[in-house]
Amino acid sequence: MGRATFTYEESGYFLRVKLKGDIDHHSAVATRTGIDTLLYKIRPRRLYLDLSCVDFMDSSGLGLIMGRYALMKEIGGDVVVCEPSAGVERVLKLAGLERLVRVQRNKTDGAAQDKPRGRKVRKEVLK
Repeated sequence: MGRATFTYEESGYFLRVKLKGDIDHHSAVATRTGIDTLLYKIRPRRLYLDLSCVDFMDSSGLGLIMGRYALMKEIGGDVVVCEPSAGVERVLKLAGLERLVRVQRNKTDGAAQDKPRGRKVRKEVLK
């Protein structure tokens, strides 16, 4: 399995995290910790999890999404899963995750393309 990395972009309103690589039990812990650190620091109203560059995700990936869903509910926000690859989308559907989080299948799907308000930051976080 490939190592997972993520990049992020934030404004006062949202945090957009783009995951890359495979999300499995080896990579999920470090990725989850990194995202949680950002959520507690930024406290966005919406978290976008871009899964367009994730080719493989097992139940650990589902746990990563569900944990961020719970955390965002705790801080008064919501989660949108963006552009899942075909394999990842199958896992999401089988798990019934679409009943809890919105899934944006492409860039024109819904209003999920919020414009940054204020300063925009983009960093590479290696895990």
